[in-house]
Amino acid sequence: MANKPAPYVITCGDEGVQINHGTRLSFVGAGYELPGFSQAVKILKKILDPKIKIASNQENDWIRKKMNLTDWDQTNASAQQQIEALADQEGLLYVGYLPFADPRKLKYDIKGHMVRPKKVHVANKICFTLGGGEQTYNLGCYQISADWVGSAPKKIVEQVILPQLEFYKKLSGIKLPLVYELAGVLGEKVAQKNLKALEKIGLKLSPFA
Repeated sequence: MANKPAPYVITCGDEGVQINHGTRLSFVGAGYELPGFSQAVKILKKILDPKIKIASNQENDWIRKKMNLTDWDQTNASAQQQIEALADQEGLLYVGYLPFADPRKLKYDIKGHMVRPKKVHVANKICFTLGGGEQTYNLGCYQISADWVGSAPKKIVEQVILPQLEFYKKLSGIKLPLVYELAGVLGEKVAQKNLKALEKIGLKLSPFA
């Protein structure tokens, strides 16, 4: 009997988020107050799995900024509440919270944790997944799921992708090259279509070496 595929889980694209069991689909802030997120989720449910999961994480910079919070304790508590509410709103399954600790087994067969140093960002590039979520974890990458963009109108792609790029650039304070990963269950044809959709909104990307 074939192995059951690992469940898909939406997480923040923070480079510290590591999913040890599950396939990661990354959106800044796990999609909290991200324009166009609902449309992206609808497409991902259609092309990957109707029962996509979602996780919150410690030190979520996007949520801290969006909620004008001043400390991490507040942010960490708020992130859990907000992502659980977002799960209800979008028909996603909330799995729990990814901590700075050993890998934690969460609900719905998801396991993961935070692996970057606390209060420090080390990513030096932005990586787009194009073929069905994260295939290779890399601490040097802020990650963005673009596995759905070839099936979305250009306006929605811009709404979802561009604010994420802007945020990570500001967060890092350095120029971040854009790279992509084609591998995944969707296959190369779909991945290439997704790549073209990113190029249509003016992005210049290189293969992830």
